[in-house]
Amino acid sequence: MRITIVYDNEIVNTGLLAGWGFSALIESDLWPPVLFDAGADGQVLLHNMRQLKIAPADIGTIVISHTHGDHAGGLTDLLSINKHAVVYVPSGLSADLSGREVIPVKARMQICDGVFSSGILENIEQSLALATERGLFILTGCAHPAMKTILNAFTGMGQIYGLAGGLHGFSDYTLFEGLSLVYPCHCTVHKDEILSRFPDTAFFCGAGVTIDL
Repeated sequence: MRITIVYDNEIVNTGLLAGWGFSALIESDLWPPVLFDAGADGQVLLHNMRQLKIAPADIGTIVISHTHGDHAGGLTDLLSINKHAVVYVPSGLSADLSGREVIPVKARMQICDGVFSSGILENIEQSLALATERGLFILTGCAHPAMKTILNAFTGMGQIYGLAGGLHGFSDYTLFEGLSLVYPCHCTVHKDEILSRFPDTAFFCGAGVTIDL
C-alpha cells in the first residue's frame, strides 16, 4: 500500500503547485486507487495529478473528510473527469453529486479491503485507518476532532503505528510517543515542534511525498 500526497500547502517536487488544502491518494494491488480529500482548487489538484502521473479517471473511490472548501473544493472538477468513482461524504456536502453513487458516512465503516472510516466524529470530520502488516496507519484531513477522539475511534482494530494529515492545533504530543511514522501536513500549527520533538519518526509533508506502508 502506498500514500501519495497530491495537494498540500507545501511541495517537495519541482513542477507541483502548493495550495491551502489537502488531498492524498491511497494505492494498493487489491483495489482501484482511493482519493482522500480533493484540496481547495480543482485545477491545482488536476495539475498535480498530471505531474505525479495519476490518472483521475482511474480513481475508484473518493472520501471527503469534511465539508470545508480546502478539502472538498476540488471535487467538482475531479468529478467532471471521473464519471464512476463511489463518493463517501459527510452529510451537508454541497457539491453536485447527482448521477453517481454517494454513500453518506455516519458511524465507523469499511470503505474497501483494509480501509476504514472512523465515522463522523464530533459532528464534523471523518478520518481513515489503513490496515497494514505493521498495524494501522491513520489519515486525517484537519483533525478538527480531538486527536484522542480520532485514535480512539479505531479502538479494537489493532495497534496504530503511524499517521499523516492535517493536525490543526494539536499539541498533546504524548499521543505520538510510540508511533513509528508521523507526517504533519496542511493546517498543522505546531509542525516545527512535532518535527523537533520526534526527529526519528516525524517527517516533512508536502505535495509529492510518498509513504510506503
